Amino acid sequence: MPRLAIIRHGQSVWNAQNRFTGWVDVPLTEQGEAEARRAGERLADASIDWQVAYTSVLSRAIRTQEIAMEVAGIDVPVIRDQALNERNYGDLQGLNKARTAERFGEHVVHVWRRSYDIPPPNGEALSDTAARTLPFFRRAILGDVADGRDVLVFAHGNSNRSIVMELDELSTDEVLGLELATGVPVVYDLDQDGRVKSREVWD
Repeated sequence: MPRLAIIRHGQSVWNAQNRFTGWVDVPLTEQGEAEARRAGERLADASIDWQVAYTSVLSRAIRTQEIAMEVAGIDVPVIRDQALNERNYGDLQGLNKARTAERFGEHVVHVWRRSYDIPPPNGEALSDTAARTLPFFRRAILGDVADGRDVLVFAHGNSNRSIVMELDELSTDEVLGLELATGVPVVYDLDQDGRVKSREVWD
């Protein structure tokens, strides 16, 4: 039965500073690197024969993948694609979240952040991120699952949220409350048609 592990990157510098990050290429903090090492330890403990890994093209996901796989002793092909990039926050990228709420109003910023289909200025709604991420997930990642491979995915809060929404059959309201911790693998047992048999959070 194929396994699929979905891992949000470790804490980034802008995560720690409570800033909108999006497509800006921000590195991991020391805590983020420690979270990546912990993810690697959990992957190693599982004794699963991982066969392929995917990441976005952003360095915080790539670095998490590199650290985790080195710690776990995993040496497999790595495929990088911007379809797995974080949600593009447009004009909000780089801004402090609390100060942005003070400037535009808490309700407005809450709508930008937590509505499924209302984007921030010049950015993506979660629905836009899903429209970018899910075709690649179905074609490439589930293609490996269909071939019986155990797959690792190192990506971001919102691209991963889109994938989990599909796997867990969440509604648009349910996915808005979904929180994925940094550096924590969410591991699925799937059949070769991509249907979920079980799900575990390896925290």
